[in-house]
Formats: sequence, C-alpha cells, structure tokens
Amino acid sequence: MSRRWGAVALLALAGGAHAIGQQTCVSFAPTTSSFSIVSNRIAAPILLSEDEWGGVQRAASDFAMDIHNVTGVMPGLFNVTASASAANLSLASAQAIIVGTLGQSSLIDEVVSRTGLDVSAVEGKWEAFMTQEVSNPLPGISSAYVMIGADKRGTIYALYDHSEQFGVSPWYWWADVPTKAHSELYVDSAGCAHGSPTVQYRGIFLNDEQPALQNWAMVRFTNGTGAALTGSPFNHFFYTKLFELILRMKGNYLWPAMWASAFGVDDLLNQPLANWYGIVMGTSHEEPMMRSIPVEWDLFGDGPWDYSVNAQNIYNFWVEGAERAKPYENMFTVGMRGDGDEPLAGGQDISLLEGIIANQRTILGNTFLGVNVTTIPQMWCLYKEVLGYYEDGMIVPDDIALLWTDDNYGNIERLPTPAERDRSGGAGVYYHYDYVGDPRNYKWIASSQLAKTYEQMSLATARNATRIWIVNVGDLKPYEMEIEFFITYGWDTSLWNTNNLDSFVTGWAQREFSLSTEDATTVAGIIANVSRFNSNRKPEMLNSTTYSLYNYREAENMLAMWQATNDSATRILDTLPGDMLPAYFQLVYHPVQASYTVANMWISAGMNNLRASQAFLSANDYATQVETLFEQDWELEVEYDSILDGKWVHMMSQTHVMYYYWQEPQANTMPLVTKVQARKQALSGAMRIAPEGTQAAWPGDNMYQCAQGYSCPNPTLSIDPYVPAGNRYFDIGAGGPVPFTFTATSNASWLTLSPSEAYISPETPETRVYATVDWSQLSATEIALITFNATIPGQPEMSFTATLNANYSQAPSSYTGFVEGDGTVSIEAVHSVRNTSVNGITWTALLGYGRTLSAVTPWPRGGDELNFTVGTGPSIEYDFYNFNTYDDSGNVTATLYISPSLNALGPDRPLAIGVQMDSGEPQVSYFIPNATPGDLPAQWDGMDGWVANNIVTVPFSLEAEPGAHTLTLWMIEPTVIVQKIVIDTGGVQPSYLGPPESIRI
Repeated sequence: MSRRWGAVALLALAGGAHAIGQQTCVSFAPTTSSFSIVSNRIAAPILLSEDEWGGVQRAASDFAMDIHNVTGVMPGLFNVTASASAANLSLASAQAIIVGTLGQSSLIDEVVSRTGLDVSAVEGKWEAFMTQEVSNPLPGISSAYVMIGADKRGTIYALYDHSEQFGVSPWYWWADVPTKAHSELYVDSAGCAHGSPTVQYRGIFLNDEQPALQNWAMVRFTNGTGAALTGSPFNHFFYTKLFELILRMKGNYLWPAMWASAFGVDDLLNQPLANWYGIVMGTSHEEPMMRSIPVEWDLFGDGPWDYSVNAQNIYNFWVEGAERAKPYENMFTVGMRGDGDEPLAGGQDISLLEGIIANQRTILGNTFLGVNVTTIPQMWCLYKEVLGYYEDGMIVPDDIALLWTDDNYGNIERLPTPAERDRSGGAGVYYHYDYVGDPRNYKWIASSQLAKTYEQMSLATARNATRIWIVNVGDLKPYEMEIEFFITYGWDTSLWNTNNLDSFVTGWAQREFSLSTEDATTVAGIIANVSRFNSNRKPEMLNSTTYSLYNYREAENMLAMWQATNDSATRILDTLPGDMLPAYFQLVYHPVQASYTVANMWISAGMNNLRASQAFLSANDYATQVETLFEQDWELEVEYDSILDGKWVHMMSQTHVMYYYWQEPQANTMPLVTKVQARKQALSGAMRIAPEGTQAAWPGDNMYQCAQGYSCPNPTLSIDPYVPAGNRYFDIGAGGPVPFTFTATSNASWLTLSPSEAYISPETPETRVYATVDWSQLSATEIALITFNATIPGQPEMSFTATLNANYSQAPSSYTGFVEGDGTVSIEAVHSVRNTSVNGITWTALLGYGRTLSAVTPWPRGGDELNFTVGTGPSIEYDFYNFNTYDDSGNVTATLYISPSLNALGPDRPLAIGVQMDSGEPQVSYFIPNATPGDLPAQWDGMDGWVANNIVTVPFSLEAEPGAHTLTLWMIEPTVIVQKIVIDTGGVQPSYLGPPESIRI
C-alpha cells in the first residue's frame, strides 16, 4: 500500500477561494472596489496597538504567516500608536491593515474617533466582528482595511475568517491540508462581518484518549516520560496546537483530556495559555470546580470521594480549583457525580446535591470577592442519573446553565420545555461522536451522520438550548469534518437547512483538496456513504450475520455499495497532486478503506460459516479472504502511522475487531472462521446447490431444508413480477476436490437460466445461476422445473431438480404507486404522494438521513406546543397495491422504521405517531416508553437494542384486502422521524435493513 507520503509543501497549487459558512470578501484579482492585501509582491503592513489583547497579537502573527504561506510575501507586523503609525511604515502614502478590539485597542478607538466609523454592528456584542476599508484612518495612512472585533475572540475570528478565505484550512496542521497558493490577495472594500454567534460556547471534549491520542502525544510532544505527577503527555505544546485549531474553526470552549491527565497540574502553562489564546476552559460533566476527577483527587484528595461523609476535604479540594482558575476565563462545572464517572455514593439524594451546589457557589463567591456569583459562568450537566435528580424536582439556581445530554449515541434525551426557556443561565447540549460504555464502545472511526447531527442540533436551536454546545470527540482524529460541522453550525445555525447540508461537505472538499465542483460532489457522496454505513451499525458492533447472507441479497449489496464507494475514493486519490495525498488519506481515503475492510471481513466470515455449514468448498476461500482482510486492517494502521515520517503514529491504534463485551478488546482478534476438508468430497456428492432465500443447501440433509431436517423435499422458490431484484438465483458449488461441469435447464420456455452451464473446480469453486421470467409470456401462475445436471470425471452424473413458482400478478394499468412484490410492500418514507400541512407544520424530508435513503419529520421543529390528536395534524400519504394479505386474513402488518429519538419535551409528552389505512380508524402508537428519570428504556440497550440497531420498528395491524390502498401517517408529537415503511402481506423475511424498496409504477 505504499503511496507518496512526502513532506507537505508550504505552497500548493493555486485554487479558488472556499470558505465554509461565511460571507466571502476575498478575491485573487483586483476589482474596482477592492483593497490590496498583497499585490506586485508588496504586502500591506499589519498594525496593532500595544494595549491589544495578547491572544489577538498572537493570532495576528498567524495571520501574517498565513499571508506569507499563501503568497510568499511576508507582511510587516507592527505595534504602533496612532501618532507614530506612519513612521513605522515603509511607504510614504501608505495603505495598511489595522486590527484591534473595540474598547481595548487604543488604535481602533482612535480610528473610530477620527473617521466616525459606524461600529454599532459590533459594539457590546459577543464575539462579533466587522471589517471594511476606511479612508484616512490615521495620520500618514491614506487607506486601511480595518478589522474590528467586539471582543478578543471577535477580533481573532475576523483574522482567521480571512485566513481561511485566503487559502489556509483550519486543518493545515491537524490534517496536513496544504495551503493554497495565490500571488495576489484582495479584499472587498465593504469587507466581511458577522454578528454574535447562535451558540455562545462552542467546544469539544477530548475523552477516552487511550490508546490513540495519548500515545501519539507522548511521541509528538514529550521526551517519552510525560508529566511528573501523572505521566500525561498533554502539555502546553499539545494544547496550544489545539487552541489554535478551535479558534480557527470559530470555537471557544474546551473540556480537556481527563482520564490519565490533569489540565491544571500536568503543565502549569496550560491554564494561562488557554486564557491568553482566548479559549474558555471547562471540565467534564463529572469534574466539578475546574479540577480533574479522578486524577487530581487520587493525587491530592483525602478520604473517599463521598460528600455525605467527607464534605470538608472535598470542599477544600474545590476551593483550590476555584482559586487556581480565578485569573482565567472559565465555565465552572457544578454538581457532583461519583468516583470514576459513576453515580453518587448513597443513591439519589436531592438534598445532598442541592447542598453541594450551594457550597460550590459559596466557594465561587469567596473566590471572586465583589463579583455577583450569578454572573460567573456555571453549568450543571444532566448526564445519566443526574437527569433523574432534575426530573425528581431538584431546584437549581436560575443562572446555572442546564447542559442537557444525548444518550451517548447522538439522540438528545431532553431539551427545555417552554416553561424552562426563560432561565437566565440558559441551556445547552452535550453530544457524542465517541463513547465508552454500554452497549459497546465506539472509538475507532467516524460513525455519525452529519444529517443526524444537524437534525438533533437544529432541535436544540429551536428549543433555545444555545448557551453551550460541546461534543465528545474522543481522540479528535478521525472526526475532523464532523467536529468542524458541529462548531460551524453552532456559529451560525441560520445558514444551514435540510436542503443545503451537502453544500457544507462539497465546500469542505473544495477547500481541503482544491477539487472541481464535480469531484467535490463525488467526495460528498463518499462521505455520506461512509457515515451512513458506519452509523447503520457501528463498526465495533458488526458481526458475521449483521447483514443477511441469504435474504434480499443484503450482505452482498452492502459490499457492492462499499466497493463502489471505495472505487470513487480511489479515483479521486489518483487525480491528486502529491502534497494533497496525506490530507486526503486522513480525511477521506483511510475512513473508506478501513471501514470497507472491516465490513468485508465480517461479511466474508459470515459467508465462510454459511458455506461451511452447506459443505461448499468455497468456505475455504472465504476463510482465506478473512485472513487477508484482517492483515489488511493492520496494514492500514501501519500506513497511517507512516505518513509524513510518522507524524500521526499511534493515532489509529484503537482496537475495533471482536468485542467480547462493552469494553474494547485488548487486541484485535480475527473473526472466527472454519474450513472444510478440501481433499474429501461431501457425503452427497461433488455438486452443492444453495438456493436464494435460505441457509439450506442440497442434496443431502440440512437442518434448514425443512423442520424435520432430513428426508426433506427439493427446494421450491417463488417469484412474482414485482420482485425488486427481478430474478432468483441458485449458487452452484464444489462439494470437494473433484471438478465437474454442470448444465441448468428448465421445462418452461418463459424461464431463462444464466449461465446455463459452467465449470466448477477447486480453483473456481462457486458460480451463480440466475432464473429470470419473461412475464409477457404468462397470463396465470405457472410452475417450472429447473434441472441441474453435473458431469463428474470418474463418477456417475448427478442430477437435481428444483421448482420455481412464477406467481403471476398484475396491477391495473391505470394504477400509480408501489406494488407488492415478494409478499412485501417496502417504501422509503420520502417517497410520499400527498403531504398536508397544518398550522404551518409539514412532514419534511431530511435528505441523506437514516439507514437506507432519507427520512421525514414534522417541520419546523419549534412547534412544541403544537401536538395533535390523531387525525387532526399534518399528514403524509403513501399509495400501494397488494395482492395478498397475511395468512389470507384480510389484514397486513405495516411496520414503521423510526429513528430512536427520545421524549425531549419530557415524560409527559411521549413520542407518538398515528397510522391510518384508507378511511379506517387511525391507530396510535406511543412507541418510546417512559423510563425512570435518568435511565433509558430497556429496549435501548443490548446488541439487538434500539440504539445498536439505530432504528425502532413500530408495527401496526391494519385491514387491507387485496387492491389499491392509501396509508396515512399522522403527526401527533414533533420530532418523530420516519425512515421507512414495510407492509407485510405474508412474505417479509428477516434482515437488518428491511426489504429493499418495492417497485413503483
């Protein structure tokens, strides 16, 4: 797998300006209304005042270097006063870039005073910025491009916003994205601007940082020993790289790595540098008062971590944390959990926890003397059992932000009700891209859909949970794009909607790889497929029978989609210049290759076990394939380690194959395979036959042939005109070492068998024969006999006969809609025929969301008070035609495939949906049961639970005699997300994703 992993050049090939979610004001050629940043190898100098924030000074130096890396020209960077500004410039009639924070920079204040510049758009705002060209801003300067921030981060964002548009990706270091080269840089005289972000605190949480992030940082940033007290490698060299990345993405908040680290202890420069850069520091949901738990308590604590018996020692411990953090900008976590991310000792004691928070606020008041404690940023994270305290009536001071959480798998448990939205402290969301715990860890590779992140966080926006958004990103890599989307969306939620999410990915692909629009669209499709396939079933949760090996061609279709995705990714790879390869490998190619390898390995293991049980010699080939793929999985890790002379060594070292319980395995272990004795012939002869739709094989006995397991009849297959695949198949294989030639014939002129003959040998041990019906020749149900004759050297001929029932059925020529095939009507929820709005709410497509295509949900999301009785709300309709009913009863079972959303409006508003067949009485299902506050429904857990399967199946028994029908879904509660509808008329077979979509005429 050797590729061109050379060092990344500072300057890459020229490309267009691509900034994501921003107003564009940068160009690479002059216009009548542009200001020159760099022209004719001359760069405008950058001016700041000495009283500017240190973090802005530092970001300005990045800005100057960014300009140099783009153009090859280094601008001058000067601290000046208003009176001395011209003297510091090399040009008598000067143009300059003036950077500063309103109210902090004396230089900016002087510009505003002299010119009367209107700064009302930023004055007094949080993190807003404005830029524009200003004439004669200071003595000796004829024109300046003035970049003004409302506060420290507003100015920093203005700088990095322009850097990105110049051609510097936020991921230039963290994913080795080359800087795009331009000889000339210009900005529009009108500049760029942005008001306060939607979400006030936007950040990430480094978590579960072993074995990847910690081992990588140990190599990259230490001499191999780590911090004196903890051994942690997360020193200021590591964190300053991270601070810059967060700011370049327009984030501002960080929960640091915690499990073997202590941010304030590992390196005494960590806290002051975070503040200097402009990062608001916090601690995780289980770490109160800016102290690392359990690390710092293990080092410095005295007695048990139990406030009911050790209050004074814990109180003193928190005092030290508050005093240590006092000089810096923080968001204090309040409350308490038990030691090691566990519930509190002693159970659900509300009065104890209320007392704990009161004591913590006393500490804050004593620490910040003269400061109203209600103005000190604080949050209480309602994680797991802590939500139970709140739901059971715990009183929390109004100024403390309530940080609601997801279920660790991307489904937000609860959000503010209308009555909870006027809290002065506001609300937020703690979200997960990475998790350790039941039913299984997922830490290895990206497995979250952007469409789902958007859907959940748009709900948070609609419900005013916009004070804090923080996402658990584990080791940071390989969640690069997902992290940026989370923060970008929080920066300005108004820019994104259900119809333009793909533009985020295409813009990202163009920015990172300088791709054409067509290739960027291809990359968007690649990313969508990888995230869909991995979220369908987390790679850590795959097994050899996840996808059906014999029903609906499900497993082979999954592999075909993976193969096509891999081919697309390879095609893009082959077009890229060498300096793009490391970034493309990390951000696109490795996720595809690695995920495809693991999926292929598990499915091949399943086929090995199936073929072995069927006495097929090809079982051995599948065993070999599993072994090859297992080694390939390791080789991809080694390749990741090798890029750029080992820059990312250890970063993909997370184990991910063969879990035995929720915790990660200590080593990757190859899926279990077996072999048949290749030199011994199967008892029933040289030829093996496995029909579609069964685990059984013939001839000879097999437990799946019939209930008795022996003396079973030969197989009978059925087909009708509306089977989505259009045919049936028989797999013919070798039952041992002896080769043979077979022919396939039938007694029906309307049946075609392809191929009709083939040679089977140990080298080519298996082939597939397709049976296709010419329905134009039929006017009634017919039966065909299919005979397989094998000519075997040195042995008598073998002959075997199977039956194919061609069930003739025909929908009326005037009918339009989905038609039953295979005893099933399967409909993707986005393929409705009618959609009725009520009170401005409509069933709306969530494009790209879900396991198979897309989904529908009532929109807009803010209609909290608008729930409906069944039959009165927004409705969406589906037309179908059936020929059969279940057991000829006149009834069918309609099963809705619904996303595992939770009752985010609280236990008194359980999710519900109504279903109606034709004009019959609507039925209602409250399909997510309430659980004990702080817990999840029992169905959530387990390897066949709702969260592992990433779906909730909701069945309805409905009357539908053969003929044309309309199925109507009725909104009752908001946030119900329907992905698929499967109507069983008696033929639905077990599968993971459900039957493929039926034919629509």
